[in-house]
Amino acid sequence: MKTRFRQNSRAGIALIMVMIAIALFSILAAALWFSIKVETRLARNAGNEEQLLWLGRSGVEYARWILSQEASIAGEPYDSLNQIWAGGPGGPGETNSVLAGISLDNYQIGQGTVSLKIIDLDRKININTAGDQLIQQVLTVMGVDADSISVVSDSILDWIDPPAPPRIAGAESDYYQSLTPPYYAKNAPIDDLSELLLVKGVTPEMYYGGDLSNSPAPQKTKLGIGNAPGDIPVYPFGLKDIFTPISAGRININTADTNVLQMIPGVDAALAASIIQQRAGPDGVDGTEDDTPFRNASQLTSLGIQNTSLCTTRSSVFEVHVTAKIGDSQREFIATLYRNSGTDIQVLGFYWK
Repeated sequence: MKTRFRQNSRAGIALIMVMIAIALFSILAAALWFSIKVETRLARNAGNEEQLLWLGRSGVEYARWILSQEASIAGEPYDSLNQIWAGGPGGPGETNSVLAGISLDNYQIGQGTVSLKIIDLDRKININTAGDQLIQQVLTVMGVDADSISVVSDSILDWIDPPAPPRIAGAESDYYQSLTPPYYAKNAPIDDLSELLLVKGVTPEMYYGGDLSNSPAPQKTKLGIGNAPGDIPVYPFGLKDIFTPISAGRININTADTNVLQMIPGVDAALAASIIQQRAGPDGVDGTEDDTPFRNASQLTSLGIQNTSLCTTRSSVFEVHVTAKIGDSQREFIATLYRNSGTDIQVLGFYWK
């Protein structure tokens, strides 16, 4: 009886060891399977990243082609929000052109798709060529406190200009070196508009305006008229809505919004509304089939605007946002294009988020 008990005991121990070994091998097999799956996914994602990059570049070339074709359409010597490049239904000349029927959304290229959003930068004012008077006008229309206008204007110009003694209310590197952390004045043209946040006197509220969604500063509601001590002012629009670091230097009256239009000499809020009403057509909505864009800047004289030196109806600089997709992988690319002529469109910059 003792011998039989020992045999059964040994058999039970052996069975337990076999079960433990099977469990360990199962865990190892699962880990190996998971590792292979992860490595396969990483390899696939690496391959997708390369393909997404080429899709992004292809999207930029697609935008270049659209803009070159747009500029060659007879009877449309202008750029406007109802045209296909801007996401509109197309002007009269586009219905019989090679652009008829094309889409900016989910355009198939190989195994992926690209979607385009094209924005002309000539709808804004070039911060690098804006003078003191224009910058002060922007700040005045924004409602910036009078005591701050000269500080901000002089400091922006000091930031852009070569090294020199600061303007009366401006600042150079000696001021910025006294800050924590210290930094130097750029003393060169602005490349990225967000540089304005480094300039003396410019607050996040001034830069972002009413849209503080990207601002690190807390948003507060302005009560009553004026600002109480310590109250953060809320502006109807921000510097980012008016300025751009690159453009041809004139405002496209067919694409600029009401705030930018008010920066044209002699244009107030009422005249800006009249410009938009005239270009938007009977329905009063920009970017629709009944739009009647200005064919040239001299048409503004019919509204009583005599100084049109800052105006144009053709845009030269465009920002292109390309959303490239392959399966579940997606990446956004941004390019800056300069249209020197209908077919001469240069890529000034290309990067991705």
